Amino acid sequence: MISIEPNQRLLPVQPNLETLRCVLAWRQNMLVVSKVSQLNQHLGSLQNPQRMAACLQRSPITFVKLDPALGEPSLMLWANACQQAGKTAFLRLPGTSELPHKRAKLTWRLKCLFDRVASALLLLLLSPILAGLALLIVTTSPGPVFFRQWRIGKRGKLFQILKFRTMIDGAERLHHQVMQNQPGLHKLEHDPRLTPIGCWLRKYSLDELPQLFNVLRGDMSLVGPRPWAIYDAVRVHPTMQHRLNALPGMTGMWQVEMRSHLRDIDAVNRCDLDYLRNWSPLQDLKILLLTIPKVLSGFGAY
Repeated sequence: MISIEPNQRLLPVQPNLETLRCVLAWRQNMLVVSKVSQLNQHLGSLQNPQRMAACLQRSPITFVKLDPALGEPSLMLWANACQQAGKTAFLRLPGTSELPHKRAKLTWRLKCLFDRVASALLLLLLSPILAGLALLIVTTSPGPVFFRQWRIGKRGKLFQILKFRTMIDGAERLHHQVMQNQPGLHKLEHDPRLTPIGCWLRKYSLDELPQLFNVLRGDMSLVGPRPWAIYDAVRVHPTMQHRLNALPGMTGMWQVEMRSHLRDIDAVNRCDLDYLRNWSPLQDLKILLLTIPKVLSGFGAY
């Protein structure tokens, strides 16, 4: 286990040439970015991440499709460059007919409408609590109030999830050093990066309340599969990558039934696919009702 000093200075990770090397293909208003193979003849080697953003900003494209095989460092670079350039980034994923919005279009639209109305009302009702938690975070540890991280959303869209910060400032730069290539979900029960307040926030899932803004924007639902981080998404088996097309949720089947007790990525994906195949409004209501006692008890939270 690695130890972290309170005032430890975290150095930014510098991308190398191999990270940035890729194949670029233009298709009307879309840029497709693929992994280099020995068979490729035309290579795009972008050595300056800032130049990537500038080139994207000047280009006529509206969105970028990224091959998951590019790997986490390259996907992060492209996601950040697209954000700076005002372009939308997606993962290139296999299609699927298992998604609920394709089978029950009207019912799904009503679900999305309910999500936005409910999230707006909850943000209004919980605003004093959110303000109090923000004040608690900012007065007990240096750094921003909120934590933003790239996640995979509907149709593979990359979006930034919003949470209350529970770790030391800059903790993401130590992620792989702490996890040490552990198999399964990158979750650690006694993570040395956590702040004392952060441990408490996580125990009762209070750090996830700002995700209501993600629901309000349409990037997430109140109920749905787990929103995968890039470092977990790139390890999803190719036969299950279609699951990444689903709209993720603040809570879901995995969260109320297994949560941190089940960290095998393939098993979590099978659970999510089962939810998607059998989706119904009543099932979502059941999950929402089950979430309340699980949160109050701190079930599987860390």
